[in-house]
Amino acid sequence: MPDATTPPRFDIIGIGNAIVDVVAPVPESFITRHAMRRGAMTLIDAADAERIYAAMPPGQESSGGSVANTCAVAAGLGARVAYLGRVADDQLGAVFRHDISAAGVHFPTPPLIGGAPTARCLILVTPDGQRTMNTYLGACVAFGPAEVDAAAVASSSVVYLEGYLFDEPAAQAAFRHAAALAHAAGRQVALSLSDSFCVDRHRAAFRDLVHGHIDILFANEAELCSLYQCRELAGALAAARAEVALAAVTRGAHGSVVLRGTETVEVAPVPATLIDSTGAGDAYAAGFLTALTAGRGLASCGRLGSLAAAEVISHYGARLQRDLTAAAAALG
Repeated sequence: MPDATTPPRFDIIGIGNAIVDVVAPVPESFITRHAMRRGAMTLIDAADAERIYAAMPPGQESSGGSVANTCAVAAGLGARVAYLGRVADDQLGAVFRHDISAAGVHFPTPPLIGGAPTARCLILVTPDGQRTMNTYLGACVAFGPAEVDAAAVASSSVVYLEGYLFDEPAAQAAFRHAAALAHAAGRQVALSLSDSFCVDRHRAAFRDLVHGHIDILFANEAELCSLYQCRELAGALAAARAEVALAAVTRGAHGSVVLRGTETVEVAPVPATLIDSTGAGDAYAAGFLTALTAGRGLASCGRLGSLAAAEVISHYGARLQRDLTAAAAALG
C-alpha cells in the first residue's frame, strides 16, 4: 500500500454521485408551476423524475455529478485524476463511463448489476442563469466502504469528497473509510459541502466529519454559514479557520476568500457572461486543487479556480469547452 514516501499516482481522486445531467433553459413560471425550490437541489423519486423530464423542453444531456464535474475539469487543466462513483450496468451508466474516461479520468468502480438504474439530474436554468436541480439518485445510493478503492485513494495527493453523496449511512461510512486510508498514507482529504440543503439535513454529521476528518473545505458562503449556524460570514470563516487547515469559500460576484492558518487571501472573480451557473463551484474546486497539488500559492490556486468557474458559467453544461492549459500554466 502506498504511503507518504511514495510519489502519488494521482493528484486528485474524487468520490461522489455518478449522474447523467439533463440541462434545459426554462422560464421562471416553470419553476413556480412545479413548486420547486428555486436555486436548490431537491432529491426526487423515479416517478417525479419521469414527470419533470416529460415536461422539460429539449436540453443538453451529458455525464455529470458535482465531483465528477470537478474531476473532468481538473483533468482538462492538466491534473492527474481518478474518480469513484456507482453507475448501473445500463445505457446511461455506459454513457457516464465513456464520458468521464474520455475526459482523461481513471474510473475503476465496477457497475451495479441488477439494482437501481443510473442516476440522473434534471437541471432547469432560468433566464438569469440560476439553476434549479432535481436529482434521482438511483444507483448512487449503492456506494459504500466496499466501493472505496484503497490503492487509488492511498495513491492520490488529495481525496475530494462530495457532500451530495452524504445522505446514505453507507456513503457516510465510505467517507470516513476513505479519509482514514488517505491520512494513513500521508495524503489530504477535501470536502465540498455541495448545497445548503445537504447541510441543513445533516449538520451534526457534517460538523463531526469536518472536525475529525477534513483538511480542506470547499463551500459557498450560504453553505458555510449554515454549517456553523452563523448569520454573518465573518463568524463562519472564523469557525472554519479553527477546524480545518485550509478553506476556500466562494462568494459569487464577490469572488472567493481562502483561509490557511492566520493567512487570508481574497480572490477577485474573473469577468464572464453568465449563461448557466451549473458547475461553477465544481469548476472552482477543480482549478484550486489543480494548482494546489502542483505546489502553487494560495492566490494562484484561487485565481485558477476563478478562471475555470468563469469559463464554465459562460455556456450550458458543467465541463470545459475550451482549452485552459496555457492560461493555467501562465499562473505559475
